[in-house]
Amino acid sequence: MTSTTIRSAGTLGIRAVGAGVAAGLGLLACILTANYVTTHFGFIPVGFGLMATAGTYFAGLTFVLRDSLQDAFGKKWVLGLIVGGAGLSFLVADPFIAVASAVAFLLSEIADFAVYTPLRARGYIRAAVASNVVGSVIDTVVFLNIAGFPLEEAFAGQMLGKLMLTGVVVVLVLSFRAWRAGRKRLG
Repeated sequence: MTSTTIRSAGTLGIRAVGAGVAAGLGLLACILTANYVTTHFGFIPVGFGLMATAGTYFAGLTFVLRDSLQDAFGKKWVLGLIVGGAGLSFLVADPFIAVASAVAFLLSEIADFAVYTPLRARGYIRAAVASNVVGSVIDTVVFLNIAGFPLEEAFAGQMLGKLMLTGVVVVLVLSFRAWRAGRKRLG
């Protein structure tokens, strides 16, 4: 454990630190998995006759994990894991996928910060949905263009896949909050 993590544990509490560590590990795993499956499987159907790169769902999940990591440890940790994930991606993905991913994640995460951070004070759900939409659009356009995938054929499918993930996570967060509130009322 680093001194920063130890300080965070004292400030945030053990559960928040655990959630931050889980979000960080999940973010790194999703970056690497997105790049690996895109390298090995290319385009896949995502429903409604739409196609997307195979890493779309994992890339979509990174936005939600990024938001959780920022809440727990701050922006520097997020950027550090994105850089680390970009570097490690060269070990699991074709170089053109790794480069496209690194640039797309970096630009989309900066845009995500610009939206998420000011909206976070008004609530997690609003901030997560708005920032994930913005981040998804930028990530999709940048990644597809740099990696050489046809934007016209993949944009709608990429957005559908990423935003479906955001919707699932929002429903899970709302369900968990309702369950926790019910437990508090009973206990």
